[in-house]
Amino acid sequence: MRKKRKKIEVFDIVLTIIMCFIIVITLYPFLNVLAVSLNDATDTVKGGIYIWPREFTLANYKQVFSGSSKLPLAFFNSILRTVIGTVTGVIATAMVAYTLSRRDFIFNKAVTLLFIITMYVSGGLIPEFLVVKNLGLINNFAVYILPGLISAFNVIVMRSFMDGLPEALYESAKIDGANDWTTFYKIVMPLCLPVIATIALFIAVGQWNSWFDTYLYARGNASMTTLQYELMKIIDNASSNVDVNNPLLQNASKSNPQSIKMAITMVATVPILLVYPFVQKYFVTGMTLGAVKS
Repeated sequence: MRKKRKKIEVFDIVLTIIMCFIIVITLYPFLNVLAVSLNDATDTVKGGIYIWPREFTLANYKQVFSGSSKLPLAFFNSILRTVIGTVTGVIATAMVAYTLSRRDFIFNKAVTLLFIITMYVSGGLIPEFLVVKNLGLINNFAVYILPGLISAFNVIVMRSFMDGLPEALYESAKIDGANDWTTFYKIVMPLCLPVIATIALFIAVGQWNSWFDTYLYARGNASMTTLQYELMKIIDNASSNVDVNNPLLQNASKSNPQSIKMAITMVATVPILLVYPFVQKYFVTGMTLGAVKS
């Protein structure tokens, strides 16, 4: 018994050390960015900042938020496009995936093949811009939602999950008189909570981090600016010494581009990180929903 206890204790100690090492490796990049963003800019140039700021200050964040008067509007637009884009994207993806997962859909293989081809072949930036322009989406909020409404990768992931659902569920629903919409809404969707949470997280992160579509399609409308686009402009201005009137450069001795970049990284990352814990529970609770109980 003593030998077994010793073996268990040694195993626990080794496992704890390994897990602590993994935690340190995982958290270090985030802690380093946070430390640099909270450290005095002139002191950061000296280097040697790891996980704790040497000279604590909030000046970097003050310069970020004072670098553009459009940040509150941009923040609101980013939240709005993330919420609307995620909800509509999940619904559209689930409907397409459900259709492709049905064995009685005669164009199942053909449509799936077309989706797969789009993952390897793209029309290019110019054709995409012309399509968006001809649809009248330039400087229109819908340009943030419609072009990326359905992703081939997300459809395939969700369809693969639906393929694993027992066929008996669909047969039972038919016997009870449920049509396809009722089956989809009341049976399939609740069972797909794990994959829905995953796809929702993919879409939300993509919407939140997107700035290039604002640059291409919406920069002519100041009311449609997004947080990432404004932060990108601040980074460009902080890295350039051309515009002497830029508020980020008026105190050049008190700031440096590296500190500004780290502060911007935190501003852009923290909001989406706060959402993840609320989505994570669906990964756990949803795992038991797909089981067929006899």
